[in-house]
Amino acid sequence: MGAAGVGRGGYRRTVTPPRTATGSATPSARAGSRRRGARPSGTELLAAAVGAVPGGAARPGQQQMTTAIEECVTSGEHLLVQAGTGTGKSLAYLAPALTLDGPVVVSTATLALQSQLVDHDLPRLADAVEPLLGRRPTFAVLKGRHHYLCLARLDNSTEDEPEDTLFDAPPARPGGGTKWLGEASRLGKQIERLRGWAERTATGDRDELDPGVDDQAWRLVSMPARECVGATRCPFGQECFAEASRARAREADIVVTNHSLLAVDMLAERHIVPPHKLLIVDEAHELADRVSSAAQAELVPELIDRSTRRARPLLRPETAEALTAAGDALAVGLAEAPAGRLTAGLPTPLREACTLLDAATRAALDAIGDVKSDDPDPVRKQQAKAALDDLSTTAQRLLEEADHDVAWVEKNDSGSRRALVVAPLSVAGTLATHLYDERTVVATSATLALGGRFDTVARALGLDAPPPAPPTPAAAALAARTAPGRPAAEAPGRRLAGDTNPGAVVPATEGPGWRSLDVGSPFDYARQGILYVAAHLPRPSVSGLPEAAGEELLGLVEALGGRTLGLFSSRRAAQQAAELLRARTDLPVLLQGEEALPLLVRRFREERSSCLFGVMSLWQGVDVPGDACQLVVIDRLPFPRPDEPLAAARAAAVDAGGGSGFAAVSVPIAAVRLAQGVGRLIRATGDRGVVAVLDSRLETARGYGPFLRRSLPPFWYTTRPEVARGALERLASS
Repeated sequence: MGAAGVGRGGYRRTVTPPRTATGSATPSARAGSRRRGARPSGTELLAAAVGAVPGGAARPGQQQMTTAIEECVTSGEHLLVQAGTGTGKSLAYLAPALTLDGPVVVSTATLALQSQLVDHDLPRLADAVEPLLGRRPTFAVLKGRHHYLCLARLDNSTEDEPEDTLFDAPPARPGGGTKWLGEASRLGKQIERLRGWAERTATGDRDELDPGVDDQAWRLVSMPARECVGATRCPFGQECFAEASRARAREADIVVTNHSLLAVDMLAERHIVPPHKLLIVDEAHELADRVSSAAQAELVPELIDRSTRRARPLLRPETAEALTAAGDALAVGLAEAPAGRLTAGLPTPLREACTLLDAATRAALDAIGDVKSDDPDPVRKQQAKAALDDLSTTAQRLLEEADHDVAWVEKNDSGSRRALVVAPLSVAGTLATHLYDERTVVATSATLALGGRFDTVARALGLDAPPPAPPTPAAAALAARTAPGRPAAEAPGRRLAGDTNPGAVVPATEGPGWRSLDVGSPFDYARQGILYVAAHLPRPSVSGLPEAAGEELLGLVEALGGRTLGLFSSRRAAQQAAELLRARTDLPVLLQGEEALPLLVRRFREERSSCLFGVMSLWQGVDVPGDACQLVVIDRLPFPRPDEPLAAARAAAVDAGGGSGFAAVSVPIAAVRLAQGVGRLIRATGDRGVVAVLDSRLETARGYGPFLRRSLPPFWYTTRPEVARGALERLASS
């Protein structure tokens, strides 16, 4: 029988201890089992895990990776590992993780990989290695506090609704005014369903709520970390789902988290993730961007309005009115300012708004005072203080106009969002200071070696990377053989990595305290796929899909009869491509945005002749092995747009220092995106197909074309359209 908790409003739930996914080994039992006898090595655990898979076979790259991780744990070095699709890198890093005492933390960028680890890889690994370890290893998932149901918020959600949600007037609502009664009723029904779920759930994890609720309802029953009063001051502290998840993480062998929480942990002096000696960062090419997002802040008029309403019961009328005036001033300043980066400092109206907000929030915080244990409502008081403190800190940061920050005005097409945003120019220093201290870090991804080297990504991750060495005579000869402009008939099938071996790997790079390894891929890219660059097309210059590129796309798709994933640089280009194929073929064309993305991907898998067209979220979010996807078309090289504030500011900083911002910033971004997009084609050993890039610059640009091509898998390469269409016709008839 679980313990019962009663809140101030009489809300009561029965607390049932959650089941662990891998058993309930206590810390003492776990430590005892580790002391008995010799501990198996990572390679032995990997062999057991592979052997437990029906038809499982050892993969050299997988074994290399496991051995390298064990060596780095011993030496204290950090490790960058490029592991191509099909390597089995998850088992390669999970097996050596089980040889360490205490938790090992694994961080992922996407929910898809996190789910794969928790639902498939870790349970299978636990089953396989239990006989060797003499116990069943445990694992836990750690998410941000706002992912968990907050019983304190749920207890007073009825009180929150009129003030904070039901009668808000959100921006750009047709006709303005308050929410209509039906919407309020829908929200109330969701809250009631959440109350029932709260009595049954063991974890309070939003991802386990099925069916789910919308973001608006969830905000009413969850608590951001900054607003949490702490377990000791909260009337529901003993039953807190977020605190329970942290307790489970402290006792687990492996903790799975995400890059966003890892970034927040680093910025919070590492007080969230449990202490550990080994951190594995999967999908590591995403980490710097997630840290940058975590360090980003913004001022939005609606947020000031909401924060003022929360704090108003704790303030004198004139103090609350000063906050309202600051929000109004910000709204006026944003309405007058054009969207884009602020290169000459804050415009006067925005500077005045930030000054007013800074003064008003300071006065409000002084008036509210400290949160005390005998406060009648410490939860609400802490929420009000946290919101005001965030506003004050952001206003001061914007007014400082530091060289290490970038500020911009952000507006969406509909005008419903207007924000003043500030973010760090670079996070390499933050990563250098906070990521590597007192732990070994293994960073892995299928796209870490850009341009055939690890140094670009190493520097982005805060590591000290040496400059590229002069090319050897053999490398110079190779560059001459693969130089852009060479007639395609002379080298129709050259491999982009410049190695005649199908599994060609990138040379290792190393620096102070770190080294790198490329374990290749089990796929024979040169036999399984073709990279076709339409070098005869004009250089793309206008937005959207040029007519010549559209005709090229049409010919390729018709040769195969569908089965095409189209990755486009803009929504307009994707829409034009869809309209073209719908007008001139009978093929089913699925367009991102017309239906929910999971539904579109499922239809693409099931309808053999279908085409799926979309934008950036498709470049790394689609996994369709088999013959459902045998043609991947990329309309143009995915350089960042000139109006992307952070990329533009970083490029400008490099230019100001005498370098090339385009080469140092834009080209590496394009290399990662392009490699991710190209990687959609070959997902299994039996896959066959063509990647078609309709941007001639990949072949003709002498400065960056070779760099981008060296960042891609070593497909058979051609610039001849008849070769690509012939291959597609053979696939269609097979």
